[in-house]
Amino acid sequence: MPNLPLAVVLLASAVKLTPSQKAERRARRRRFMLQLRLAVQKEKAERAERHATRTQSPRRGEPRSRRPSRR
Repeated sequence: MPNLPLAVVLLASAVKLTPSQKAERRARRRRFMLQLRLAVQKEKAERAERHATRTQSPRRGEPRSRRPSRR
């Protein structure tokens, strides 16, 4: 925590929000979180769409198999 002057600390602790200010901030935070959720949802949908377009063609020859562990 940064070292703040005592006057700033006392002033900050003395300032209280009114119920209407609290409601405004809560509404703003709610709108922001909604926008954030929608943006993440959109990004995930775009990513899923990009990955869905990639199809692997079957390999020619022997199928790829997992190498056994050397232990």
